[in-house]
This record gives sequence, C-alpha cells and structure tokens, in this order.
Amino acid sequence: MGAFFIPYYFSAFSSYVAVSCIRKLREKMDSSVHLDNVVMNFGDFTAIQKTDLKIKSGEFFSFLGPSGCGKTTILNMISGFLDPSEGEVKIGGKGMRGVPANKRPTSMIFQNLALFPLMTVAENIEFGLEVRGVSKVERKKTSDRLLELVALDGSGTKQVSELSGGQKQRIAIARALAVEPQVLLLDEPLSALDLKLRQHMRIELKEIQRKTGITFIYITHDQGEALTMSDRVGVMSAGKLQQVADPITLYREPQTEFVASFVGENNVIAGTVEGVEGSNATVNCAQLGLLTGRGVGAITKGQKVNLFIRPELIRVGQAASTGCDVVFDANIMEINFEGSYLTLNTKMGQQAISVQIGADQYTSDLVAGAKVKLGFISQDAVVIVRGENV
Repeated sequence: MGAFFIPYYFSAFSSYVAVSCIRKLREKMDSSVHLDNVVMNFGDFTAIQKTDLKIKSGEFFSFLGPSGCGKTTILNMISGFLDPSEGEVKIGGKGMRGVPANKRPTSMIFQNLALFPLMTVAENIEFGLEVRGVSKVERKKTSDRLLELVALDGSGTKQVSELSGGQKQRIAIARALAVEPQVLLLDEPLSALDLKLRQHMRIELKEIQRKTGITFIYITHDQGEALTMSDRVGVMSAGKLQQVADPITLYREPQTEFVASFVGENNVIAGTVEGVEGSNATVNCAQLGLLTGRGVGAITKGQKVNLFIRPELIRVGQAASTGCDVVFDANIMEINFEGSYLTLNTKMGQQAISVQIGADQYTSDLVAGAKVKLGFISQDAVVIVRGENV
C-alpha cells in the first residue's frame, strides 16, 4: 500500500505545485483583450458594428448569440485570421493590427477539434512545440504535464481513434495549452457532443480555466454553456453587442428586447404604458388589464412596450393571491410533466402565459380546462420599450 501511495501522492503534489506556479505567472502577465472600437465590413455588409469591449486578464468570457450574429467574426479578428476594417484588437495592451495569426499570443480550439488522426495523443499535444523547435525532452515534459492536467495521464501513446468524444475534447485543450498562449479561443467546441457529455465538459473547461488562469474567450449559441461557465457574457445580435454582464445580472436584468427574449424562457406581454412611478411602469395589456414591472431605460406614458416575466417567477393559486402584487386569471390549456417541475401552458383571451412550478407544488385541481389564478411580484418583471435595441 505504502509503495503505491507515496509515488501517487508525490505525483499529485508535483502537479499541484506546477499548476500553482503556472497560475501565479499568469496572474503577473497582462492577458487582457481590448476590442478598441472595432468594425468589420465585408464589402457593403457590416458584419460587426462598432464595438468597444475590454476582456480582463484571466477572465472566462463568452460571446452568446444565434448563428450569423458575428461571434465567429470577432474570434477571427482576435486570432488574426481577419484584421478589422476599423479600430484595433489589443492583447496585453499591444496592438495586433498586421500581426499574423501564428505570431499572436493566442491559441484556438475549433468546433471540429482538428486533431491529427495519424498521430498519437502525445504527438498531437506536442505538435505546436515541435513547429517552434522545442526539444524532444521538453516536449515530452509538457505533454505529460498537460495530460495530467486534463486527467488523461498515461494516454500519450494512444491513437486519437481510441478516444471517446470527451477525451478528444480534452486532448484538443491540452494541445492548445501546450504553446502557452495568453488567450485561448474556443469556437463552439462542445456542439458535437451529446447532452450529458456537454454538461460534464462545461465543468471540466471551467476547472481547467481556473487552474491555469488563462484568459478564455468562448463563443456559443447555447445559453446553458455561457451562463454555466462564464465570468461575463456578451450577447450578440446582427453584429451588435447587445449587453455585457455576469450571468445572473444578464438573466435577471436584461437591457434589451433581444436579450430578454434570447436568454432563458420569458413570457412576452405587449401593452401601452399607463403610468410611471419611480422605476416602475404600469402597462395596460389588452388581455390581462393593468400589469406593473420594472422599467428599463427612459419610459414615458403612452409608449408601446413589452413586459417580460419568467415562467418560474409566476405563482399559482393561493400563493398568487397572498404573495403577489400583480394578480390575474387564466385558463389552463395543457400541463407538461418534466421531472422535477411542471409547465402549465395557460391562456387569457389570446395571451398565452407559460408557468413553471416545482413538482411538489402540483395539486389535483391543476388540470386542463380549469381556471387558475396567477400572479407575480412586480419587481420580478421588466418593461422594455418595443422595437428599441433589437
């Protein structure tokens, strides 16, 4: 037992010390990224509208948005595959205009991972170092250390074809880290994995980023990935950065219609502003009457607005009557059981309202066709002027 335990303990301790040293060195290094008023045009088409954004050293930053919104274009500008039409990309405070991709302090993980099938795992990891003329001994040390970091120590002699999807993902990360980039760029690397593996790899990626202290810039259309892993998220639409915030703020305090609609599930209720008191706006909704929510930006009486309220923030029955300052009636159209919670699809006139309740809150009177009292706390709803910042 002792003969096994001591080498194992020493190996784990050595790995811990190595990772700690790497992180301390990273903390002293400026690996920030500044998109300094960048614009990207392709002929007459503006792919990226003027964007000024500072990503901090050691931050896990995600760009979130639908296909075609400009996420990959931004990544290509940072990596050096594109130079912006206007403005400049700065890494560590240094301008990158004219600096080719292979001279930038960045490394990229592509969506298809781009591992070399005819090379062993170790050869894949060491490839970038070999190109740079690093000695075989040093390359071996680096690949061994990184295999330990991604929990695949002892796998260096395996062929890529012998690895699972999650293991290939970790090898791609190790190969990108081998060249010691200041910034690691990740282009939707989890999109080809099944749901459970994607969820597992989110945890793995965040842990690797935390251990190394490298600046991670991640692009995705999957809001679950962005909210789970990121320190901050930038939501994009049609080449415009709509909002930048930490995940909780982004979810609870959307600043535009697009962010409110795209990030998480939301009920959208159209109406006209009846009155404004402090930060609250009272909205006259055709089907539901007067509803109140927190106004976003400058809101005045008579404006056309949308009120957004999350399904999980709507209370049902007695809880609505006693705990909410906004209460209304609706008819249950359908109930969907989804394990730990239920979704009630309700309607009042033509207005559809989705409600999520915990499975333990289900009562026998919640059936399709029944009338139900719904309510929410006005501070949980946001009111945004319609058609602005979309």
